[in-house]
Amino acid sequence: MPTFFCAMKLHLLIAAQMLLGSATAQTAPDYVLTGGKVFTADVARPYVQALAVRGERIVAVGTTAQIAKLAGPRTRRIDLQGRTVVPGFNDAHSHLPPGGASAHYIAFPKADLLSGPSAAQVMDTLAALVRTLPPGTLLQGEIGLQVLQDPKLRRAQLDQIAPKHPVVLHAPWGHGSVANSEALRLMNISDNDAAPVGGTYGRVENSPRLNGLLNEYGEWAGLRVLNSRLPDSTWVRRLRAYGAESLRLGLTSVQDMAGNLPPDQTIRVVKAAQLPLRHRIIALPMATSRGINHREWASVARQPTALARVEGVKYILDATPLEGGALMRRPYPGRPGWHGQLNFPVDTVRQMLRRALTSSQPLMLHIVGDSSASLVLRLMSQMAPDSAWRRKRVRFEHGDGVAPDLHARAKALGIVVVQNPSHYINPAVDKQHALAPILAASFRSLLESGVAFALGSDGPSNPFLNILFATTLADPKEVLTREQAVRAYTTGSAYAEFQEKDKGTLSVGKLADLAVLSQDIFTVPPPALPGTVSELTMVGGKVVYEAKRGAPLSQAAPRSVKKSNPTASKPKQK
Repeated sequence: MPTFFCAMKLHLLIAAQMLLGSATAQTAPDYVLTGGKVFTADVARPYVQALAVRGERIVAVGTTAQIAKLAGPRTRRIDLQGRTVVPGFNDAHSHLPPGGASAHYIAFPKADLLSGPSAAQVMDTLAALVRTLPPGTLLQGEIGLQVLQDPKLRRAQLDQIAPKHPVVLHAPWGHGSVANSEALRLMNISDNDAAPVGGTYGRVENSPRLNGLLNEYGEWAGLRVLNSRLPDSTWVRRLRAYGAESLRLGLTSVQDMAGNLPPDQTIRVVKAAQLPLRHRIIALPMATSRGINHREWASVARQPTALARVEGVKYILDATPLEGGALMRRPYPGRPGWHGQLNFPVDTVRQMLRRALTSSQPLMLHIVGDSSASLVLRLMSQMAPDSAWRRKRVRFEHGDGVAPDLHARAKALGIVVVQNPSHYINPAVDKQHALAPILAASFRSLLESGVAFALGSDGPSNPFLNILFATTLADPKEVLTREQAVRAYTTGSAYAEFQEKDKGTLSVGKLADLAVLSQDIFTVPPPALPGTVSELTMVGGKVVYEAKRGAPLSQAAPRSVKKSNPTASKPKQK
């Protein structure tokens, strides 16, 4: 009898050990990253040395010693060797696929961004170019105020020089284009067409003939038709190139104001490209003379790929101060009585807000002028209680005009301001420029007022360049610290898309979207920031990018774990 019970105890012990061993193998992390300076972006615990990943999520954060002990026989170990790790950057405002429909980009003589080339320079450059390129070649180039505001350089003058080449000249900040007859034909715009709601077509004085000047929705609707003439394969190639570059820069999420292509083509391109980062596609519906086409995105797939989703809608309420289109409370310098203008009637704006209250789709509004911001805040306050709006998290894209006297109301209504640091670095607009007061940034004051705040590129996608801009603004009272800038690019952007429970910080339970950086962005001199790259980028617990170097950072289940200095905080400079 004793022998029987001893044998039973032995079998039970062996079985228990087998079960324990099996459970350990199943619950051990897939990755441990140790020996680094891990910025979690979590205010409760901003820095740790290590973290563990199982499946697509983070399962532990802590010291190197704590995390190293979690590794199992199949765990891949990443010795950070002091490198800095951050949550994957989330670009809260981009426009994809990148690039326009140009077959040939016009290189005008170098000029500052605001003024651009002169009319004579544009005409001379075009005249030389059309002699060397076959008829039908689409020509596109960037112009500034010298051409946009010159009534002597319009469709007729472009037709004289390039009658058989479609030509589109546009402002680099995206508000204002001039096109010739061939380009208008390709855009499906004729003299008999009324301008779409939200935009304008310039016309020859005392004539219905179009003069080639296109503004706001009149411009973007035409450019979208032009872009759609390129084959899907071209856009797929561009989107894949964007994805590869994004991973190299540590970007793991992008929020795309999708107005460059028609909805069905956008979804086809997204499906074919299979971007390896999270892609939020935000509808930017175009308009006709009868109104906004709210239904044009209704029939597209809401989840075209595993990492892409269609969610939200954006409208552009005004332009920018550069060309004088943003609606301001005070008149523009040197333009008595001119305050800018809204793209839409006030009642149309009210309808946009009413749709937001009754729809599940989040609302984004391009708002630049302080009068535009004040108007929308006032309409929101009239239409529903603050609590109803806070649940909606209405976004002000750019939000330049959310002046200090509007901060309290914006906070109460739950407004999320998505700022773009590159908009404030314009050498053509120095402190003495007449537009300087209008173009002053509001970054830190928004944060300190408690207004939800995120960063997006809307231009150069390099997050480190934009962090440099956000931390070196002209007004020292508005600059962000680097930690604040990174949080705005991660936690702020996640909140702006209702994803703060899943991403934005390197915390237990969050998605393992992260970047191991080539240098410590919290300590390097400011000029060095734009040169930062990711050495390893992870999306959902998968290594989707690893820089080519002497030896890979990740090692598959070595027999012994290399010990890291548990007090290490500074990475080795490379």
